Amino acid sequence: MLRFAVSVFICFSTIASILNSVALSEPITCSGIVPMKNRNDKVSIKDFGGVGDGKTLNTKAFQKAIDQIRKTKKTGGTVLYIPPGVYLSETFNLTSHMTLYLAKGAVIKATQDSENWPLTAPLPSYGRGRELPGGRYQSFIHADGVEDVIITGDNGTFEGQGAKWWDMYKQKTLKFTRPSLIEFMNSKDILISNLVFQNSPFWNIHPVYSSNVVVRNVTILAPYDSPNTDGVDADSSSHVCIEDSFMSTGDDLVAVKSGWDQYGIAFGRPSSDITIRRITGTTQFAGIAIGSETSGGIENVYAEQLNLYNIGLAVHVKSNVGRGAFIRNITITDVFIDGTVMAIQYGGNSGGHPDDNYDRKALPVVKGITVKNVVGVKVEQAGDLVGLEGAPYAGLCFSNISLYSSKQNGPTSTPWTCSNVTGGSHLVKPGLCGALTSSC
Repeated sequence: MLRFAVSVFICFSTIASILNSVALSEPITCSGIVPMKNRNDKVSIKDFGGVGDGKTLNTKAFQKAIDQIRKTKKTGGTVLYIPPGVYLSETFNLTSHMTLYLAKGAVIKATQDSENWPLTAPLPSYGRGRELPGGRYQSFIHADGVEDVIITGDNGTFEGQGAKWWDMYKQKTLKFTRPSLIEFMNSKDILISNLVFQNSPFWNIHPVYSSNVVVRNVTILAPYDSPNTDGVDADSSSHVCIEDSFMSTGDDLVAVKSGWDQYGIAFGRPSSDITIRRITGTTQFAGIAIGSETSGGIENVYAEQLNLYNIGLAVHVKSNVGRGAFIRNITITDVFIDGTVMAIQYGGNSGGHPDDNYDRKALPVVKGITVKNVVGVKVEQAGDLVGLEGAPYAGLCFSNISLYSSKQNGPTSTPWTCSNVTGGSHLVKPGLCGALTSSC
């Protein structure tokens, strides 16, 4: 009887193990917050005079098509189909209940006519343009106050033609802050998938003051030295899912922001419930960045399964005096690094200020940041952990982290530096600073 019971137990254990293995083979996804929709109504940009020869300006065609979608309000929404070809256009605005679908070989290409590029007001949580005082150039693909919008396709391309903008930035001839490639403001239920975004003038994909946003299965490309070409910046937004994507950019791959100094504090819109998963990429800046604009608060960020190579920093948490608000409940796990200047950096003196009117007493409360299950090779320095005097970064946890130099596969010879930080560590090589050596 005992032998039978043991056999049954082993059998059930084997079945459970197999079921668990099958369950683990199914990729976990957060994309269900905005499901893909099949819309019955469909129009083509060619129905509105669109010409994909790479020379004809298609701004009016896009405006006419989107105006019709907005006015007709078909039940279930409408697909605007972009067939193969190169469609040159100025900036245009999307509307609710629409899908912008780029076929294989379809390119929507931004004009380089910066002199006639429309301006829009500065974001209230920034108080001015991010680069210069005053307004900012409107994003190439723009939407404000929309819902139920899908931008997808068969790996069609948004081409930002950013080189002219980058040159103006480097030569200091910009008049206003450069345009993002795609920006959604005050919007909800947004899905961006199965597309290529390249050569953005500034940030690539920027959801701001928005909720229920999914970015998945995208490729984001910009030269290594292209300034401020962040991949995806979730900004004062909630329930954002970024996953299964490749990014090679001139700045942070994925950043979480929430406003700038006194303007962000007054606006008071946090970024929360952000999931980042299965991102592969390279940049001379950070793979995952929290900040430095954090004045509305940032909480409940979860990032996992990151493959980062030839990167400046794998993880960068950055804030400053004057930011106020909080950074809390951040977890970053299962990270592989192949070549980095520094694996992890927490900086309490990062990023500038919009003006001189920020509150010197507005210190951010940074608490509860966990980084675990990290393996790094060709790591020049393990990390630099610097909180703020008078507001130490607290509740930090580092667990199961192994960082190796390029020499003899030994632990990186340049260890951690720490100040104004508290917390603990477990199984970290090379070992952490004294304030972080207790268990967590």
